[in-house]
Amino acid sequence: MYYKEDLEPYKKRGIQLLNLRNLTRQHENITGIYVQTKLQFQAVLDQVFPVYRGVFGDLYSVVSLLTLLEFPTSQSILEAGEETVTNTIKKLCPRRSIKWAKTKAIALLAAASQNPFRENLYQSHILSVEMYIKMLLEYQKHLSKFEEEIDALAKDIEEYKIIQSIPGIGEKIAATIISEIGEIERFDHPKKLVAFAGIDPSIFESGKFRGTVNRITKRGSSRLRHTLYMAVRCAIRDSRKSKTTEELIPRNKRLREFYDKKREEGKPFKVAIIACANKLLQWIYALLKSRTTFQDLA
Repeated sequence: MYYKEDLEPYKKRGIQLLNLRNLTRQHENITGIYVQTKLQFQAVLDQVFPVYRGVFGDLYSVVSLLTLLEFPTSQSILEAGEETVTNTIKKLCPRRSIKWAKTKAIALLAAASQNPFRENLYQSHILSVEMYIKMLLEYQKHLSKFEEEIDALAKDIEEYKIIQSIPGIGEKIAATIISEIGEIERFDHPKKLVAFAGIDPSIFESGKFRGTVNRITKRGSSRLRHTLYMAVRCAIRDSRKSKTTEELIPRNKRLREFYDKKREEGKPFKVAIIACANKLLQWIYALLKSRTTFQDLA
């Protein structure tokens, strides 16, 4: 028999995990819409001001989008002149210097002079650019808010920090993994967790026949499976330099070594990645069960 107060921590934890799952799923849905809007925006921009892409380092930064909202055509930029454009950019991004704003203004004027569409014949294109910019800015605000909420909620969950101790796994991936797995006590063996993610092999046998083509089952949580795939891609990528040499090294050396081994065995790229995802999930299972952090071997 359990007293009510003994069950309260488990109830609170269950609500936290469910809230986290809802937030990460909503974040993923909005991200998908945001990506589609970016593609639609690029298609219209290519018909109005294609050379604008090279002016700012990030086309989708707030200052870039707001500048384009102020000057949607090359004609409007050329008519405004360097001083007006400089002051506008400085106003839109006050944390940067006036020198930086002037540099961007000069680059913008140069792009405007090179733009093949000096005069826009279709007002509908301008309206579409303005509409997509406003949509993109709103999506950015929503995504930023979701990320803040996810981080604030996940910080109170012990597994969040445990999973982040694995090199290559960041905040967003860690939050998605723990929200999709839920209580690790649901799984009494790592193979059951692997099956839940749908990355266990499907073996076809009948009598003496044994299939040679073996694919993963893809049952269970597709979001967990996709997140593990992204985690592996991040973990094995060369991203930092060695302290002693200029050689690039992967975020997770152990996982990269396992990946290289599979490739040397002749495994195709996707097969090697799935094998790494399987290995990564078994590590996650062991860490969550033992409540210990990952130690990346040198």
